[in-house]
Amino acid sequence: RLRVGYFTQSPAIYSDLSVWQNVDYFARMIGAPRSRVAEAISEVSLDDRAKDRVGNLSGGQVARVSLAVAMVGSPEVLVLDEPTVGLDPLLREDLWTLFSRLGQKGVTLLVSSHVMDEAERCQRILLLRDGELLADATPQELKVGTGSANLDGAFLSLIRAESRK
Repeated sequence: RLRVGYFTQSPAIYSDLSVWQNVDYFARMIGAPRSRVAEAISEVSLDDRAKDRVGNLSGGQVARVSLAVAMVGSPEVLVLDEPTVGLDPLLREDLWTLFSRLGQKGVTLLVSSHVMDEAERCQRILLLRDGELLADATPQELKVGTGSANLDGAFLSLIRAESRK
């Protein structure tokens, strides 16, 4: 349980508990050290809101609580399902900065997203359509291989090529 963390698209935390209580609860559930609670809250920059009830937080703060819960076990792999959907551009940038730091620390991040500008931030992309793998490449390789200026164009090009088969 400690090796994989999962950040869901919809918050999977308790709105009637505080930030601290949520992270502490999930730490206990997976057997993570209690010291990780404060560390995880700090990693998502919510130290000043640790005692606040989650139901009183903004959407972006709730997303960060969910991320702290996913990170409390210091996972080797972090699965991110649409991690920045519905968030403002500043918070999206903050989260991607955090994701980058985690990657630099050796955490493997698996990002599920239909937003190609988010895929652009990844080192490697697996493009899936109807359960079929269309591509496994870097963002640059995809653009060059399809002659597209962006990943949206690359994805569309691959889908069109697949439908002609």
